[in-house]
Amino acid sequence: MFNSNKGRDNRSPTVPPAPPMPPAGGGKRGMFSVIGPDVVVTGNVSATADLHIDGRVDGDVNCGSLAQGADSQIFGNVKAESARLAGAIEGTVSIKQLTVERSAKITGDVEYENITIENGGHIDGRLKHMSAVSAAAAPERPRAVENADESRTSAFSTGNIEAA
Repeated sequence: MFNSNKGRDNRSPTVPPAPPMPPAGGGKRGMFSVIGPDVVVTGNVSATADLHIDGRVDGDVNCGSLAQGADSQIFGNVKAESARLAGAIEGTVSIKQLTVERSAKITGDVEYENITIENGGHIDGRLKHMSAVSAAAAPERPRAVENADESRTSAFSTGNIEAA
């Protein structure tokens, strides 16, 4: 009824359909973004896909999963679910599953849930276990321990630290 091209030969190029939109609320599986070694970003970087940084970022980085190259630099805070850090960072790092490679140099406080620090990895700042951070914010006070030596020891055994 509305097709006026009936019987005509349409050999004009067709535009391929747009790719389907990813589901809302999560990272893109199988996709990643790269900031190459010759790129300098001035400003905050936020990615829903996995992020690989080989260049320099002067700003905060927020992503699901981060891979940082050995020659890269980040001057800002870093927040991610998981990360493998090999370059230089100056700022607060907050990552649930963190691996600090031997070439990494972090200057700033590090919050983690699980951490692996390879021999030679450098952190100049405080390490804070994420559950200890959330417990400190709670109004409930911990029970007093009768033996002072036990309380000193338990204060340092709240995190999961693995040596590689």
